[in-house]
Amino acid sequence: MHLRSLGAALTVTGSAHLLHMGGGRVLIDCGLFQGEGALEARNREDFGFDPRDLDAVILTHAHLDHVGRLPLLVRRGYRGPVYCTPPTAVLAETVLLDSARLQVEASRQEVRRARREGGEPGGEEPLYDEDDVHRALALLRPTLHFGQSVQVGPLRVTPQRAGHILGSAYLLIEAGGERLIMTGDLGHRGGGLQPDFTPPPPADAVVIETTYAGHLHRPRPATLAEFAGALRQSVRAGGKILIPSFAIERAQVILYTLRGLMDSGEVPRVPVFLDSPMAARATEAYFRFADELIPPLRGAVARGEDPFRPSTLHVVLTGEESRRLNRYDGPAIILAGNGMMTGGRIGHHLRHHLWKPGTSLVVVSYQPPGTLGGQLVSGAATVPLLGEDIPVRARIHTLGGFSAHADQTDLLAFLGTTGTPRVWLVHGEERVMQAFVPVLAGRGLTGNLMPDGEEVDLLSTTFPGGRPLSVTPGGEEVREGVGGE
Repeated sequence: MHLRSLGAALTVTGSAHLLHMGGGRVLIDCGLFQGEGALEARNREDFGFDPRDLDAVILTHAHLDHVGRLPLLVRRGYRGPVYCTPPTAVLAETVLLDSARLQVEASRQEVRRARREGGEPGGEEPLYDEDDVHRALALLRPTLHFGQSVQVGPLRVTPQRAGHILGSAYLLIEAGGERLIMTGDLGHRGGGLQPDFTPPPPADAVVIETTYAGHLHRPRPATLAEFAGALRQSVRAGGKILIPSFAIERAQVILYTLRGLMDSGEVPRVPVFLDSPMAARATEAYFRFADELIPPLRGAVARGEDPFRPSTLHVVLTGEESRRLNRYDGPAIILAGNGMMTGGRIGHHLRHHLWKPGTSLVVVSYQPPGTLGGQLVSGAATVPLLGEDIPVRARIHTLGGFSAHADQTDLLAFLGTTGTPRVWLVHGEERVMQAFVPVLAGRGLTGNLMPDGEEVDLLSTTFPGGRPLSVTPGGEEVREGVGGE
């Protein structure tokens, strides 16, 4: 039971985990690194293995940081099966085609910019294009169903409900009498559009995400009250209400919530613009797989209702329509991608409105430190945006209770049914994971930070060569109390 994490080790993005178990060689997820600078540059590095040597790829869910390098894997030679749940297959098509189009367009814009400035066309080629995406989609095997075991080479794989987004699964992987749990991402109990994650069985080792391992989300009623209050205050200010939103799950959660708040009279009926064609396409999957949703949503769909459509909703499809929104007078709610503000249409809305005192920015997604969103939630007075330094005069409202990720209480509850396995921490900030280790120790669990790119025996106490575990790649031993919040 050996694992190399080639993404989402000591960081929260780029999930890709190479598993050697039972004689099999399987890649769990193949995500894009999202961020800036050195982090984004990792997308162009070698995978660290020959894609042609893999027996299979298994996807836990369709977020870009879990599927976004799949077409690149195919471009570099992979031709084997890619197992996933049926909703993940549908959503992955939307996500990957959108990613390819954005990359191609960014490359073309760089060429046009160079020509305008009289220089030689430069810039980087796209990681992949739509042809690569279609070749990757042809490899999808949407044969994973919650609670039903399948044979993937020598491995017996049982997907279970993760409660993170539509179709998301964690994996119980068995071979040779050993049992491993790979979580992918886990959902926040009582906070999503799907039922909560299924409690896992006992296992020998668990690889678990830790995005919010040092955090407790606000209770949902308090979050809804805070959201409604922020919207009422923003409407009174008379400006635009900008909500950066991921196209999958977060957009649908916000639309569903807005409909409820407006129908109940808690929030005035102002225009709502969904400025994300990708979110509009993704929402169709929620109707197609409505049997996976929580009972109120299943019931609404069964009655022929659209639970994701506030009465004032307008779906913005073209770029020109999006730009016209910046000339719209009066208060309006604009949901635009992407949720981390690292690209997408939210950028030009921020550029036009951040400097206006009447604007409100309602942040409902995780913002990595150092990114534009991280600077805004940290109170930056000015931010660099589309080549300009923009003063920040908008009101910033940060709401963590909409998170689709498990918080510390959720993670401990998940681990509570797995026995006393060795626990490996991935998909989190290093300081958060270091602080989580003593929390696990207090519950009799041995927690270790997964090193970046280094193979480990998931059941051992040392790295290959005898170096002790619980040591970060920089060599600093993880001790109780180090790296606390």
